[in-house]
Amino acid sequence: VQLQASGGGWVQAGGSLRLSCAASGRTFSSLVMAWFRQAPGKEREFVAGISWSVGSTSYSDFAKGRFTISRDKAKNTVYLQMTSLKPEDTAVYYCAADIYRGVGNRNTEYESWGQGTLVTVSS
Repeated sequence: VQLQASGGGWVQAGGSLRLSCAASGRTFSSLVMAWFRQAPGKEREFVAGISWSVGSTSYSDFAKGRFTISRDKAKNTVYLQMTSLKPEDTAVYYCAADIYRGVGNRNTEYESWGQGTLVTVSS
């Protein structure tokens, strides 16, 4: 699967951004897709994931209630809607994909990765 992430940028605390991840290259019904993020000096961490077929989702604790992952089957695109952004959300956000075995939250569970898009939240 080839993944192309976009939508990052600069936003003030309390603002919103929507990230997009366009996918191509294989049968999507069998995929799980996810967003991870990596802040400077920190390990990559799971943000949210979604099963392509039925749309079941999983969120990290910090994302619950503020972020929403969704997919548009017609556009082969996964979105991450982020609201109430905080400075600690500043990171490079990556989309990832793999064959569906559940919505995993470890980066080792995902084989395909996009190039990352930078989100900067200022206080």
